[in-house]
Parts: sequence; C-alpha cells; structure tokens
Amino acid sequence: MLAMPEKKPFSAYALAFFVISTLLFGLLSALIGGSGGYEQLVAPPLAPPRILFPIVWTILYIAMGVAAYFVWQTDDADRIPAIRLYYVQLAVNALWSLFFFRLDWRLFAFFWILLLIGLIVATWQRFRRLSTIAGWLLVPYLLWCVFAAYLNLGYYLLNA
Repeated sequence: MLAMPEKKPFSAYALAFFVISTLLFGLLSALIGGSGGYEQLVAPPLAPPRILFPIVWTILYIAMGVAAYFVWQTDDADRIPAIRLYYVQLAVNALWSLFFFRLDWRLFAFFWILLLIGLIVATWQRFRRLSTIAGWLLVPYLLWCVFAAYLNLGYYLLNA
C-alpha cells in the first residue's frame, strides 16, 4: 500500500513572505513605471478606467503569492525550480512598466509582455503539477496579462 505524503503544517510566516514579496514586486513595478503621459494616450476599445488597474493588480498579486505559498508547502523537489521561475516572471512583469510607461517603448513592451505570458504559462504548468489550487490561482493573472497585451498593442497602434 502506498503511503500518503504528510501535509506540512500551515505556516503564517511562509504565507506572509510569499504574499508580501509578491506585492513588493508590484510596488517596484509602480515605482519604476511612472505614468509616462498615459492619460494623454488614445485608449483602445475595452480599456478599463485607470483606477481599476491598482485594484486588480493588488488582488492578482495576493492570489499569486498564495499560489506560491501552496507550491512551497509541497514536499516535491520541483518546488524550488518552480519558485525560482515564479520570481523570474515577477521580475519580467515589473520591467514591463518601465518599458511601457517610463520609456514609452510601447512596441518593445508588447513583445516583452508576450515573453511574460510565456513565462506565466511555464510557471502555471509547474505550479499546477505541484498544487491544483496554485495552478487555478494563476489563471486570472494569465488572463489579465493576455488582456494587457491586447491593450498594449492597442495603445501602440493608436498612438504611434
């Protein structure tokens, strides 16, 4: 008979670490991004009001941090590479704001966000193998970034 792996006890410290570190990447993104004259740009169809972005991103970052916590709580040796990839894609995410807002490299930012989406998919694949819940928690993030890619390309095309 196969023995079931023991479940790790809940760790408030680990959960706080992953949620706070993820939120800090969001803060870094906001700090290095600036606004870049965003208000003066012609918006593509379906562009939400600007006030919605920090609300959505905060919710997404919290969900992502919880997902990373669930992966960390597994005893699988693949959790370490999965967490490393998670932080790499967070760094790529943070840099997108620099390219799009501060540097006004909108076309470059579009290709950068495609790289980010690829990294999110790779992270999602690893996370869902380790924790079904973690995989599901990344789905809204992936969908939002696909929508953000549409917006990015729209802003580029309408304001080139």
